[in-house]
Amino acid sequence: MRTTRAALAASIAIASATALAASAYAETKPKMEKCYGVSLAGKNDCAAGPGTSCAGTSKVDYQGNAWKLVKAGTCTSIKTPKGNGTLSPKA
Repeated sequence: MRTTRAALAASIAIASATALAASAYAETKPKMEKCYGVSLAGKNDCAAGPGTSCAGTSKVDYQGNAWKLVKAGTCTSIKTPKGNGTLSPKA
């Protein structure tokens, strides 16, 4: 019986430590935002407009309706040959 209780206690301790570590990671993970017009062809995260399905389907570099996830607050400061990134799709 002691072995079973010890094993149970150890399992609970491991589960608690794992939950705390996951919680700490979630709190330190940077907030992200969608940034349009900054991805290279085929390197977008999703939503690359008509004729594309999702991630990796943008057709040209800096496609205005294709977005990439970037750290929150950095999008509009990203410079490309076609201008800065935007928080909404470009024409």
